[in-house]
Amino acid sequence: YRLAEEGPADIRIGNVASDLGIVTGSGEVTFSLESGSDYLKIDNMTGELSTTERRIDREKLPQCQMIFDENECFLDFEVSVIGPSQSWVDLFEGRVIILDINDNTPTFPSPVLTLTVEENRPVGTLYLLPTATDRDFGRNGIERYELLQEPGGDGNRRADTLDGEKQPQLIVKGALDREQRDSYELSLRVRDGGDPARSSQAILRVLITDVNDNSPRFEKSVYEADLAENSSPGTPILQLRAADLDVGVNGQIEYVFGAATESVRRLLRLDETSGWLSVLHRIDREEVNQLRFTVMARDRGQPPKTDKATVVLNIRDENDNVPTIDIRKIGRIPLRDGVASVAEDVLVDTPIALVQVSDRDQGENGVVTCTVVGDVPFQLKPASEGEGEPQNKRKYFLHTSAPLDYEAVRDYNVVIVAVDSGSPSLSSNNSLLVRVGDTNDNPPVFSQAVLEVSFPENNLPGERVATVVATDADSGKNAEITYSLEASPLSSEAPGGIFSIDPDSGDVSVQAVLDREQRDTYEFQVTARDKGVPSLQGSTTVVVRVADRNDNEPRFMQDVFTFYVKENLQPNSPVGMVTVMDFDKGRNAELSLSIQPGDHDQAAGIFSIENDTGTIFSTVSFDREQQTSYTFKVKAVDGGEPPRSATATVSLFVMDENDNAPTVTFPSNSSYTVLPPSSNMRTVVATVVATDADTGLNADLNYSIVGGNPFKLFEIDPASGVVSLVGKLASKHYGLHRLVVQVNDSGQPPQSTTALLHVFVNESLSNATVVESQVARSLHTPLAQDIAGDPSYELSKQRLSIVIGVVAGIMTVILLILVVVMARYCRSKGKHGYEAGKKDHEDFFTPQQHDKAKKPKKDKKGKKGKQPLYSSIVTVEASKPNGQRYDSVNEKLSDSPGMGRYRSVNGGPGSPDLARHYKSSSPLPTVQLHPQSPTAGKKHQAVQDLPPANTFVGAGDNISIGSDHCSEYSCQASSKYSKQVRA
Repeated sequence: YRLAEEGPADIRIGNVASDLGIVTGSGEVTFSLESGSDYLKIDNMTGELSTTERRIDREKLPQCQMIFDENECFLDFEVSVIGPSQSWVDLFEGRVIILDINDNTPTFPSPVLTLTVEENRPVGTLYLLPTATDRDFGRNGIERYELLQEPGGDGNRRADTLDGEKQPQLIVKGALDREQRDSYELSLRVRDGGDPARSSQAILRVLITDVNDNSPRFEKSVYEADLAENSSPGTPILQLRAADLDVGVNGQIEYVFGAATESVRRLLRLDETSGWLSVLHRIDREEVNQLRFTVMARDRGQPPKTDKATVVLNIRDENDNVPTIDIRKIGRIPLRDGVASVAEDVLVDTPIALVQVSDRDQGENGVVTCTVVGDVPFQLKPASEGEGEPQNKRKYFLHTSAPLDYEAVRDYNVVIVAVDSGSPSLSSNNSLLVRVGDTNDNPPVFSQAVLEVSFPENNLPGERVATVVATDADSGKNAEITYSLEASPLSSEAPGGIFSIDPDSGDVSVQAVLDREQRDTYEFQVTARDKGVPSLQGSTTVVVRVADRNDNEPRFMQDVFTFYVKENLQPNSPVGMVTVMDFDKGRNAELSLSIQPGDHDQAAGIFSIENDTGTIFSTVSFDREQQTSYTFKVKAVDGGEPPRSATATVSLFVMDENDNAPTVTFPSNSSYTVLPPSSNMRTVVATVVATDADTGLNADLNYSIVGGNPFKLFEIDPASGVVSLVGKLASKHYGLHRLVVQVNDSGQPPQSTTALLHVFVNESLSNATVVESQVARSLHTPLAQDIAGDPSYELSKQRLSIVIGVVAGIMTVILLILVVVMARYCRSKGKHGYEAGKKDHEDFFTPQQHDKAKKPKKDKKGKKGKQPLYSSIVTVEASKPNGQRYDSVNEKLSDSPGMGRYRSVNGGPGSPDLARHYKSSSPLPTVQLHPQSPTAGKKHQAVQDLPPANTFVGAGDNISIGSDHCSEYSCQASSKYSKQVRA
C-alpha cells in the first residue's frame, strides 16, 4: 500500500479482505491487527485498513531518518485472519510505503553567511558557498540557488555535483580593490522543486582581504628637534609617523634606525611600534652637540615595503658643570699635596699660591666668579687685567693679608669658592692647607693633671697599664718628647720596682703581679721633656687602682652544718642558718645560695634558702616517723665571670614528739580466748601486744585494765601486757568477760589506746557460733557497761528469794485454810495444794498463752532444733542436781523441781525485762531494740567503727560504743548508741 505523510486520521489505505480474496459479511471471519497499531488500524469485520489519529511524519520516523529513496520508507504490519470460533488462524504481513510531501522549507546553516575573498583576484575566480538543507527529497528537495542583489553582472552560478546535489558557487566578475571597498553584502536565496515551491534566503557577506600592494609613507621627510642635555632616560623627544593604506600585517608599520652611528644607537631609543624617539642614556652636550641620522618605516607584508626620513637632533646646553679650581705653587714657597709651608715671619701681601678657575659650560653658564671664604689672613687678586681673557677661564694669586703667628694658629685651611652665572647657579670649592713654621717656645703639656687608671689584678708581668700622652705646641725637634717615671710628691715610694714607662710612646707597664687583696692603689708621676734648646718639660700624676678579679671562691664557716628541729614544725619555718663569705668585692662577692639535692633527692622541693641571710626554710611539716633525717648540700655561687662556687653539707635531724598513739596489734577486738574454770591462779590468759611509732619515752608503753573486771579476776602486767588470772573462778564467772585494756605511752602529754580482750570461761567450746555472736554484740555495747560472766546469776538468786517468799506465803495461806477446813469439816488435806518437788507446768514469769505456743521441746537424741539466733542464746541460772556445770551455754534443761529455769529469749511481749539487772556506769538512757535486730552477722556501724583489729584511742572512761545490749534474756540499746548508729 502507499500513503502520503501528514494525512489526517481515518484515511482509508486499502481493504485487506478484498486484496486477500476473502469474502466477508457473514461474520464468521474476523480480522485483527497484530503489529503496526501505532499508526494503523483495521476493521475486524470488513478488513478495511486505515490510519489512526497519530500523525505520520516521514522525516521523524526512525526507520526513515537516513533514507533518501522514495520507496524505502515504509511501515510494516501483521494481520491475522480468524475463522469461526477461532477454529483456524492465518497470519499475513503487509507494508505501507510512506510518500513524501513538500512540507519542509530548505534552510541555510546560518542566517548570515561569510565569505572572504582576496583583493586583486583574477576575474572568473570561483568560490564555493555553504549549501542549504531540506528534509524533503526528490523533487521536493533543493532545486536552485540565486542572488537577489548582484554587485555588477551575474555573480551566481549553479553546478550539479556528481551525486546529484546542487552546489552554489560565487564567480568574480570584476576587479576587487580593498582600499576602494572592503566588503559586499548580498542576499542568497534557495528554492526547492515542490509544488508550490518553498524557499528561504540568507545574507551573504563577502569580505575583501588585503594584500601588500601599498608602501608606508612618512608625514615629513626631515624631522628636527632640540633636546636639553642630561635629560633623564625615557624622556620622549619626538614621534615619527608613517601611514600604510593596507590593513592587517600589510598595514602594520615598524620603525627602525637606518643610517645611524653607534653613538645614536647608544644614546637614543626608537619604539618600533609607535615611532616615538626617546632618550636611552643621558646626553652630555660637552661631548655631543648634535645628532643626525635616518629612520626607516617598514610594513610586515611579504615582501615588506619601506620608506625613510631624516632626523636632526640639536643638544641644548644646561648648566650641568660646576666650576673647577686648580691651586698650584708660585715662586719659592713649596706646595705639595695641597699643603703650603709658610714661615710665620713672611711679609704681608706675599703671594703664596696660583689659583686657576674654569667652567665647561657655554654663555652665562660658563661665567665664573671666585672668592676666599672664612676669617683667614689671605685674599685673591687677579693674575692679569687683560680684556681678551675668556670668561670661563680665569687666574688669581693667593696673597697674605695679615701677619702669621705660629703660636696663635699653626695651620690655616684656606677655602676658595667658585660660582658660575647659570640659573640656577653651580658652585665648587677647593682648599689649601697653609702650615705656619714656629720656634721652640712651648713646653710639653698633659691633657690631665691626674690620670686615674683601673687595672685588673693577677696580671702578667710586662702588661701595659696605660699610655700617657703629652702634647707640645711646637714642631720638629721642639715637639719631640721623651717620658720618664718619678715618685709622686705624696708618696716616697719609687715606682721603678713595680712600674716602667716607654720613653718614646709613653706606655706604662707593670713588672710585678698585682694582688688587690694585698694592695689596691698605686700612685706615681710621669714627666715629659721636649728636645728643644733649651729643653722644656711637663708632668702628670698617675693613680693606678687595682681592679678585682674573681680569684677567690666563696667559703663557708663550716664544711658540715648540723641542725635539730622538732617534727610537726609549721611549713615555711626556719630550720637553720649557714654563713658564707667571699674575699673578692663587687659582683665577684655577690653570692647566690641554693639548695642542692642529696644522694636520694631528699631535699628536692622540701627546703629553700634565703639568699641575704642564709636562713634555711622548710616547705613541709616534718614527720619523724616518715623520715628521721635529711642531708643535702648548700651551694654558694658568686657573680664573677666565670663564677666560682663552694658547697657545704647540711644535716638536719628531726626530733621526736609524742604525736602517735599506741597501736594494739594483738588481740583483735573481735577475737576471744577460752579459759577453763579449773585454771590455776597466775595462769596467763593472753598477752596484749602494742607498738608506738614514736621513740624514747614517747614509745615507752604501760598497760592497764580500765573496765570489764568487776570481780577483779584478771590483772595485766603494766610493762609486758601479760594478762593473768588472779582470782578464783566460780559458777557466776562462767560465760564471756570483756576486759577493756588501755595502753598509755610516757610522752608529754601522753597518748593512749583502748582495746578489747574477750575471755570466755567454760570447760569447753562446743558452739563457737554463739560465742562469736556474743563477742559481736559486745563490740556494740558501751564500754562503761561491764560484761563479766553469767549475767543471770544474781538475777536467779533474786528470783529464788521471791519464789521462796511467795511459796511461803502460799503455804501459810494453805495451812490456814487447811486448819480451818480441818477444824470445820475434819476433812483430809486438799488435793490441789502445792507440793514441794512437784513439777511445775507453768513458767512463773511468762504468760500462759505464750508458753503454750512457743514452749521448746526436748530432743530425745540430745540434739537441738533449728531456732532463731536470739532464741538459741540461753543463760545458765542454776546448777544440775549433782552440782556440775553444763558444758555449753546453749544446752537446754528440762523442767526440774529446782527454782532455776532455762528459758529461750525471743523478745515476745511476755518476756521479762531482765535488762534492769545489768549495771552500767553510763548516764545515758537506754532504748528497746526490735527483737529481730541484726546480730553478729549484720553489725551496726557506729561513729567509731570496730573492725576485728581496731582499738579504742583515748581515755577508757571517755569512750562508749553504743550497741545492742544483749544477754541470754533480753536485748536493750543505749540511747547514746541510738544517736550514733545508722543502719
